[in-house]
Amino acid sequence: MRIDEARYSNFLDEVAGNLDISPSKYRDAVDRYQAVAKWLEGGDYPGPSDSGLDIYPQGSFRLGTVTRPIRNSIEADYDIDLVCEVPLLKEWAKPEYVKQLVGDRLKEHDMYRRMLDEEGRRCWTLIYSEQDNIGFHLDVLPSVPYLGGYLNTAIAITDKDLSLYRWSISDPKGYAQWFDDRNMSAFNLVSAEQKRLIQNQAPEIYARIEDVPNQLVRTPLQRAIQIMKRHRDIKFNDTRSIEYAPISIIITTLSAYFYRNEPDVYSALKNIVGSLNAHSALFENRVLDPALKSITPIKRTSDGKWHIGNPVNPEENFADRWHENNHARAKAFFQWLDSLQKDLINILNENNRDLAKSTLISALGSVPVSQNLELIIPPKVIESPPKIHISRPAQPWKD
Repeated sequence: MRIDEARYSNFLDEVAGNLDISPSKYRDAVDRYQAVAKWLEGGDYPGPSDSGLDIYPQGSFRLGTVTRPIRNSIEADYDIDLVCEVPLLKEWAKPEYVKQLVGDRLKEHDMYRRMLDEEGRRCWTLIYSEQDNIGFHLDVLPSVPYLGGYLNTAIAITDKDLSLYRWSISDPKGYAQWFDDRNMSAFNLVSAEQKRLIQNQAPEIYARIEDVPNQLVRTPLQRAIQIMKRHRDIKFNDTRSIEYAPISIIITTLSAYFYRNEPDVYSALKNIVGSLNAHSALFENRVLDPALKSITPIKRTSDGKWHIGNPVNPEENFADRWHENNHARAKAFFQWLDSLQKDLINILNENNRDLAKSTLISALGSVPVSQNLELIIPPKVIESPPKIHISRPAQPWKD
């Protein structure tokens, strides 16, 4: 038995769908963050009276790459990231002041005060109780505008290291626009049909096709990223290795960079993983393919350090810690890519039904794989003993 490529791509799409946020949970998340935004906007803040807060989602929720995480081998709560941009100049406000300004406003709300976790390094986190065994963590990121960046949308975010606060530069709006640009051709091809299907499946949520938000449409790029993030979460699901797990922003950035508008999930995944695997030459101090060397966003500097630039802020290096501990994070990244290749690409060459099943379960998790396994591996059929027809039976009693 060999797995059919088209069926396998459909299988990957369905598995990613099981890890995704459902339309009803998406609506719940939007309702909750809009309620938080409304409460924050009602606070009393310094600055121009005609300039209110700018509050908007960022990260996987905004990019359409939401993947339900695994923590301690258990399906965990969805993480929703929300930027709270206070209209103050970075030069006029200290990061600890802005951080506390947003935190204090959240604490003024009786329910939010009870839901509020301890202060995080960058965010305030609201923990929503589970419904249908699914909960939310809503991270609120205090920030102020920062002049410059992609489309002039950069922000300075609060960053706390022990008891010291500082500003860090980010640009979630600009990054989202860059990602949308990389994804646009594929989005235009699939959005109309996907929105029609979503509306048919959830008419109580979306009365018209036009009501279905773009953030629920999934292209092969977005599905491939979801599959890669799930594989990452499982492979680094222990206290010893989790520190070196490839971070989502690197997976997302490199996947979007090497996506070539492949029309299905498997083709997209195969191309992305293959392109990234070719960069193992950098880790092994071999010569990188000249065709890649001139265009790749993965660089190794003359001192051996690594650089993966933020596409909307090249000075920001997503791989700034890859050189630490004898390049432990770089090593983990390329080992993970090798596992991705073996587990999810080379699986098409596997003839053993049971081995293929166990490989996929260990790579993507028992629940989403088991729910969709029949798409590629039909259940074993218990065959009945063959019937024997004797046209002229012997007659031993006959002389």
